[in-house]
Amino acid sequence: MNEITSLNANQIAVQAPETMPHSIEAEQQLLGAILTNNDIYDRVASVISPKHFYDPVHARIFEIAAARIAKNNLASPVTLKAFMEDDEGLKELGGPAYLARLAGAAISAFAVRDYAQMIYDLAVRRDLIQLGRDISAKAAQVDVASEPREQIVEAEQQLYKLAEQGQTESGFQSFLKAVTDAVNVANAAYQREGGLAGLSTKLNDLDGKLGGLHKSDLLILAGRPSMGKTSLATNIAFNIAKAYRRGTRPDGTEGAVDGGVVGFFSLEMSAEQLAGRILAEASEISSHKIRQGDMDETEFRRFVNAAKDLEACPLFIDDTAAIPIAQLSARARRLKRTHGLDLLIVDYLQLVRGTAENRVQEIGEISMGLKAIAKELDIPVIALSQLSRQVESREDKRPQLSDLRESGSIEQDADVVMFVFREEYYVEREKPGEERLDEMAEWQERMARLHAKAEVIIGKQRHGPIGTVELSFESEFTRFGNLAKPWQQSPEGF
Repeated sequence: MNEITSLNANQIAVQAPETMPHSIEAEQQLLGAILTNNDIYDRVASVISPKHFYDPVHARIFEIAAARIAKNNLASPVTLKAFMEDDEGLKELGGPAYLARLAGAAISAFAVRDYAQMIYDLAVRRDLIQLGRDISAKAAQVDVASEPREQIVEAEQQLYKLAEQGQTESGFQSFLKAVTDAVNVANAAYQREGGLAGLSTKLNDLDGKLGGLHKSDLLILAGRPSMGKTSLATNIAFNIAKAYRRGTRPDGTEGAVDGGVVGFFSLEMSAEQLAGRILAEASEISSHKIRQGDMDETEFRRFVNAAKDLEACPLFIDDTAAIPIAQLSARARRLKRTHGLDLLIVDYLQLVRGTAENRVQEIGEISMGLKAIAKELDIPVIALSQLSRQVESREDKRPQLSDLRESGSIEQDADVVMFVFREEYYVEREKPGEERLDEMAEWQERMARLHAKAEVIIGKQRHGPIGTVELSFESEFTRFGNLAKPWQQSPEGF
């Protein structure tokens, strides 16, 4: 009976709120090793900080030792004694003699990194338990001002904030490693068909100018309304997702060997509308016909078959309106972890929300956030952007870098800035009256020359040339494609 009572008592003790995961012994071993050899601090500083210690006295010892070591001063039981003689917590543990016992009991320095990781992991577990309690307490409070959906978003943000804390900077790396990485990238380009180091958009001339979409790059795709920037982004997303093939890469890792998994944040259009555009391109039936249901039986069958072919495409769409940049980052990370992620597209940048009150600062925060996602997830990020109206007031409507709307930080953070421009759109609106025959003939000639053509103007490229790429544009299917050169076109009659 006593044994059962004792067992129950132990179970209750384990489940009590005061019982939190910790290891006093690991903390003592780590602190003892640091007080014995200050050089050890540099090996653990990137893993833990004072807040990760369970015992508050240990946290204060680590903090004081870290402050002294940072100033190139000795941190030992003798030097720390002067700073902690009046510490009530240390007095309870035996006073300054406790510092000497810590140093004396330190077994070896080789395991300090493991101790530091253990202390950090236990601290994360405590934070998770506390976060769970906070979520539970808030959910139990039925408050009109706190909607369950908002609580879920808040909880998700706190979880990802907790996950981010464990990410340590890579710090300095040797030039040998940097050179090796550069050679590996060049080798990948040399081995790959077409000589691309990055992800192919399947738009040959654009790939030739960019060398494909490079990992960790932020690409801005800008244009005035009706220029087709969403269509181009959708085409690129579809081309890459459609070509996706998984296998073993040259470096031995598993992943996409062609094409890739695409994440698409559609802040302006719904997922259904975006899917409609992709289906229009794939089935070669106009978007207008699809919306109106004005299809004959052959077209409808083609439409359904195209939908079936696209079911397996790894293209994931999130159409949450006005999504905060922190939440966008969290969802991109989750997609990378659960399904993989090789390209992220955001349509469009000005519809993402930041935290700054000033609009220019907010756009700067968003562009920096998108660049951070590209580097952290090691993927290209394409962000669409609106252009200011000053383009319309110029005689030459081709956009320039100065036309990027609301912030110069977009240009600074971006590795590539591209503009979509269709001169046909503007010339079409300059149609003269029927009675002005000479002008009408000239207008028709210009329209014939510009028909079904678009330009992608590369205004900035950090690692390559700038210039203009010509593409074909089929407005009926909102599809960009490779433009046949004069010498590639078939002779008339064949």
